[in-house]
Amino acid sequence: MKGKTVKLMGGAALAMFALVATSQVQVTEKKSLTLDGARKVIAAAKEYARQNNAPGGVIAVVDEGGNLMALERLDGTFAAGANISIGKARTAVLFKRPTKAFEDIIRNGRTPMIALPDTFFTPLQGGIPITVDGQIVGGVGVSGAASAQQDEELAIAGANALMNLGAATAKPATYFDKNRVSGAFAKGDVLLDGTGRNYMVHASRREKPGMAEVHLEDADIVYVLEGTATLVTGGTVAEPKTVAPGEIRGSSIQGGETRQLVKGDVIVVPSGTPHWFQQVTAPFLYYVVKVR
Repeated sequence: MKGKTVKLMGGAALAMFALVATSQVQVTEKKSLTLDGARKVIAAAKEYARQNNAPGGVIAVVDEGGNLMALERLDGTFAAGANISIGKARTAVLFKRPTKAFEDIIRNGRTPMIALPDTFFTPLQGGIPITVDGQIVGGVGVSGAASAQQDEELAIAGANALMNLGAATAKPATYFDKNRVSGAFAKGDVLLDGTGRNYMVHASRREKPGMAEVHLEDADIVYVLEGTATLVTGGTVAEPKTVAPGEIRGSSIQGGETRQLVKGDVIVVPSGTPHWFQQVTAPFLYYVVKVR
């Protein structure tokens, strides 16, 4: 009987340890935006507005659930800006991406998105998620500045005020020797992926023209190493299709600006900007740093 009791107790202990271990796996540390943090976001956006002579604007900050935490209306801003800025902030946090992404999607032809309820969806440039240590803790929206671009600039300045609040940890440098780099260019490969960081490095190679592309979340910084190419930027993507979250492809670009890229050139393509390698001389080799 005693031996059975020990076995039963041992089984119960194992079950308890398993339950505790499972609970630890299922529970993660979660960061939350405080009222003080929301005020810092607004203060940073206001300071940016002051430094850049922004004529007005309403700055709204919401928590991760889209609930309003703080709002401030600068002098000279129209009254409706308050509701619009709240909508932008709410959209940015609930959909976890800048609201400009949705404005671009609709502009490129996906008009059914405007049917989403405006209680939580405001597809206008000027809303930015607030991220701390890789976690989205809230959103900031700005409306009523000089332009939609300046709305977004104020929002980014506010969101950036909290980005560096986490403990700083030194990270080792990443090195690729010439053989690794040459091998990557031989086939067109990723040198550094985006795991745990907001950037990637591609050793890109093109033998022929490609499809028109729009990266809604990533900016491309291109440095040409070899060959020439005709690159079209801006304009409207023909026959757009969403091939992955935040990624649109099309057959070509209508309109836009055409440039001839040669060795040594650098071009920066902002997120949401259509671009298309219309012609290339093979091999066309170029570094791409993708920044999110």
